[in-house]
Amino acid sequence: MRDSLTKRRVSEDELARLVSRAFGPSASVAGWRELAGGTYNAAYAVTLDGGRDLVLKVAPPPHLKLLTHEVDLMRTEVDFYRRAAAVGVPVPDVVYAGFERDLLGTDFVFLSLVPGTDLRSLVDTMPPAEVAAVRGQVAGLTARLHTVTGGGYGYPLRGSRTWQPSWRGAFGAMVDDLMADAARLDKPLPASPERIGALMRRHAGALDEVTRPALVHFDLWDGNVFVQPSGGGWQVTGFIDGERAFYGDPVAELASLALLREPEPELLAGIELTGSTLLRLDLYRTYLYVIMAIEGATRGWYDEERVRFETWLAERIDAQLALL
Repeated sequence: MRDSLTKRRVSEDELARLVSRAFGPSASVAGWRELAGGTYNAAYAVTLDGGRDLVLKVAPPPHLKLLTHEVDLMRTEVDFYRRAAAVGVPVPDVVYAGFERDLLGTDFVFLSLVPGTDLRSLVDTMPPAEVAAVRGQVAGLTARLHTVTGGGYGYPLRGSRTWQPSWRGAFGAMVDDLMADAARLDKPLPASPERIGALMRRHAGALDEVTRPALVHFDLWDGNVFVQPSGGGWQVTGFIDGERAFYGDPVAELASLALLREPEPELLAGIELTGSTLLRLDLYRTYLYVIMAIEGATRGWYDEERVRFETWLAERIDAQLALL
């Protein structure tokens, strides 16, 4: 289990208070354990007396110095689940959202437990035809997700300057914030943050093709897609970890759906890969890869494995910059 400075862990007494707040003073805990995986929130599997299985997520303390877009992400996550569920996308149910910050000094949420197993744990052992079928399901569900339209573009965070009336303006602000973070954190990148930002901004005109702010998950790698056996194959049972969601270009979803690889044909159903579309995808990949390359500094990761990963990511970023 990877440790992280952002994980605000809870004690047994604190958990009892959270359960009492959410479910009443007569509710009690039959069992609980911390969940492996995830690098931002602390997460626990919690079973209440009576057998109800839930997931508790606890946000990082608000005083931590995180990436600029990492503000009130749990509130974004809760809103994402509610909007996604409204259009029939399988996501956890929001059982109780605690945003008062009087018990832990930060936000927490109880979610329903999504059945099944994350796709990352299974994909290497699944026959190619079954993987392709799952990818097709994911494509259909993300297309449904993208029918949700926001009231603006960018991150729906309180006071976020990325919330703009145009996608060009929103994504430009997202890039500016990220490059300021990269400069502040001083993580090794294949070019200076100023150079990376300039290369991305030179293609801002391509963003004007986006005329509707669609809801985009933007963290739909295989670890956040759950599946279970069904009818001799596999059924997608849920998308989790929706805290990175924003409103913008649906094409951006491919950056995480096909993380660090080319998207499979099944993921491209209904998407025409024109030159402009591919250029926009390169912008979103670059943005995501820079996030991945610098976020370790806010988590307290300095081991050899992380250094190797960041070196490898720098090569991917360099390849992306060559396309811009």
